Amino acid sequence: MFCCCCFVLILLFTWSSAHNDFFTSIGQMTDLLFMEKDLVSSLKDYIRAEEHKLEQIKKWADRLDVLSSAATQDPEGFLGHPVNAFKLIKRLNTEWRELERLVLRNMSGAFISNLTIQRKNFPNDDDQTGAAKAMMRLQDTYQLDTNIISTGELPGSSSVASLTVDDCYDLGKVAYSEADYYHTELWMVQTLKQLDQGETSNLVDAITVLDYLIDSAYQQGELERELNFTKRLLELGQYCSLKRKTCLCYFCKERVGLDNMNRHSYRGRPDDDLFHMRKYEQLCRGEGIRMTPRRQSRLFCRYYNNNRHPRYVIGPVRQEDEWDHPRIVRYHNIVSDKEMEKVKELAKPRVSPSIAYEDPVVDKINQRIEDITGLDITTADDLQVANYGIGGQYEPHLDFRQEFEELGSGNRIATWLLYMSDVPAGGATVFTEVGAAVQPIKGTAVFWYNLFPSGEGDYRTEHAACPVLVGSKWVSNKWIRERGQEFRRHCGLQETD
Repeated sequence: MFCCCCFVLILLFTWSSAHNDFFTSIGQMTDLLFMEKDLVSSLKDYIRAEEHKLEQIKKWADRLDVLSSAATQDPEGFLGHPVNAFKLIKRLNTEWRELERLVLRNMSGAFISNLTIQRKNFPNDDDQTGAAKAMMRLQDTYQLDTNIISTGELPGSSSVASLTVDDCYDLGKVAYSEADYYHTELWMVQTLKQLDQGETSNLVDAITVLDYLIDSAYQQGELERELNFTKRLLELGQYCSLKRKTCLCYFCKERVGLDNMNRHSYRGRPDDDLFHMRKYEQLCRGEGIRMTPRRQSRLFCRYYNNNRHPRYVIGPVRQEDEWDHPRIVRYHNIVSDKEMEKVKELAKPRVSPSIAYEDPVVDKINQRIEDITGLDITTADDLQVANYGIGGQYEPHLDFRQEFEELGSGNRIATWLLYMSDVPAGGATVFTEVGAAVQPIKGTAVFWYNLFPSGEGDYRTEHAACPVLVGSKWVSNKWIRERGQEFRRHCGLQETD
């Protein structure tokens, strides 16, 4: 079975930069934790050599040593909390750079050599910006208050990781650089709140934060809030806003400049697209369309043997109806923990999206898909694997495409989606046209047809992967093609047959 013996690792991430994408996968970011731990160990060797001169650096290293040791005991659990993932990227991009400059004042060969070698693998500014955008996407999708995120008390999370006043300020600056004044205001207000509560910072003060807040309110056309921020600035003895390049000009109450910017990161899209994305976000929050009780009563669980298939007559699989139109079914306990771990192991070290492997476990999974669905998979796409990290999502899309019809293997007739991890919060697969929401359950697979029996595309199957709020989401999918199904799924006379 030439196609069944291989799979392709495809990392489905949010941002477009290849380097940036690398650091959004928890599977890839695990390496950063161990790299950071190695750097801390090297740093401590350097401290022992010049301890009397470097007491400040030693305290810094001890803090990172404790954090890295705890994190590397359960990397996926640690990085499953978006605050930890964001702070890891920030540390490696910003704080280690600051430390390097400090150490260079009094050169110590072993540590600097190790740090210089490792720096080529560090996240960059784009990675940190991407992580910040993911935090804001989670904030919008799940309607999270900035204080909830800052304290780290996220729903579904068993651990707590907090943001410092500097972290909040950095998130606000990223939003401002993207002209996202809505999120700028949210995070600068949180920064100001934590400063008012007595948290100290060597990087930012209330005057700087208020300068951002005044301009953000102005850009949104919110003159009342702009006036209030200006009054607070005056109380601190500051009469001018450097960003607005004006002084004491906020009392005219005249709307000037841009209209109120939409709060979403989807600015510039047509209104119908914006509505579509809001509908997607509602489904992710569990606020979407509800199936009527009558329709719900027609959904069943059953033991399924695919017309007495020889492999499943004695041991049928558990099949559960998830949705009726289009029909979406879930198969429980369809793969073992050992098989899933093997697939993850094969996928983790891969960066290229075009490397294929042969492995008996993948072969067995492919055969199982064919036996249960009754479809021929010799023309199917290779088994694909994806790991969603901080805020990882996949926007609404259709698996079938018009251009596929011209290919020798035909269009994608059906999709098999296997969940290889539980997700404590977020990460649902939602069908935006009909309102279905399917939750990830480790070891289960969801199956649906993308095409009607006539071969026409079923646009009700448009679906998306919601952002992961807490946890690590591992999935693999198989796209089954039309060719080879002529005698397995008969076509109908009508479009919707």
